[in-house]
Amino acid sequence: MSEAMHGVTTGAVARRLGVSPTTVRSWEQRYGIGPAVRAQGRHRRWMPRDIAMLEEMCRLTATGIPPGEAARVVLGQSDAPREETSVPVAEGALAPVPSGAEDAPGAEGHEPGSGNGLPLGDVRQECRGLARAAVRLDSPAMEALLEQVISDYGLVAAWEEVMVPTLHAVGRKWESSDDRYVEVEHLLSWQVSTALRRAAVSTPSTAKAPPVLLACVPAESHTLPLEALAAGLAERRLPTRMFGGAVPAEALDAAVRRSGPAVVVLWSQARSTASHALARHVAGTSFGLRGARTTPLVLLAGPGWAGPAPAGGLLRPGGLREALDLISSVYGEPVASPGA
Repeated sequence: MSEAMHGVTTGAVARRLGVSPTTVRSWEQRYGIGPAVRAQGRHRRWMPRDIAMLEEMCRLTATGIPPGEAARVVLGQSDAPREETSVPVAEGALAPVPSGAEDAPGAEGHEPGSGNGLPLGDVRQECRGLARAAVRLDSPAMEALLEQVISDYGLVAAWEEVMVPTLHAVGRKWESSDDRYVEVEHLLSWQVSTALRRAAVSTPSTAKAPPVLLACVPAESHTLPLEALAAGLAERRLPTRMFGGAVPAEALDAAVRRSGPAVVVLWSQARSTASHALARHVAGTSFGLRGARTTPLVLLAGPGWAGPAPAGGLLRPGGLREALDLISSVYGEPVASPGA
């Protein structure tokens, strides 16, 4: 009741929304998204209706809509008269924003919490939205956006054009800012992993065939690319066995012999973890009935395998789409296409 009658401060509403007070003030100064009334002493007091407008700004910018365009939508939805605030809106503040202007130094897009302070470059609108939500630590917004881009564009495009650029931007920001943004990277990685696993379980395999075995080499713990591959294989209705990060050599050998996979994918993020001897061993592992024994196709995935072209039953795909196509070809036709 007190909040409805007296409103809340800018700091309190910023904490509630997961943005910085600077971003809230910037939205008011640039776009007129401000409190309808002021308390004595000219301090801002945000009423429920004002907060609802800020919530809508957060929702729209989390989808990748630039703040200026989001503000026009929010103000257009607010048809009730508002009292004059003591902070005037600059003339032309709601004019169309030139492409790239909000990424310029000093623009609102670089305010803390906007997400555009990350080194994104020329990316999809949804990528910017995911970055904004990540910097705000807005898990619900990230979850909704990731689910939407996978549904709209398919797993490969969602991974290559939205997830990976945002993950790389956060990583670069962390490396260049004295370990700041670690919490952003961790939360974003968790949300991406969650979205990929949901995509994988939402399309269970219908193929009655030997599986694809996915594993990181020993001492390698980066699993997100393998999770993306698992989701892509699920999208194509192909059977998988996901063993995750840092699989010991003995365990990998046992898994191959016990499951009899058609394909084994070994992920290595760095050259220090890549083991060509282990890859050759896996490629030479045979299983099956006497007289009809077979060996798996082994894909060397990840930058750790960079170097001369592999040989002897080893292939090195150039990316997620190429890996999916190579694996699909092993199973022959028909292979269910994405979205089928």
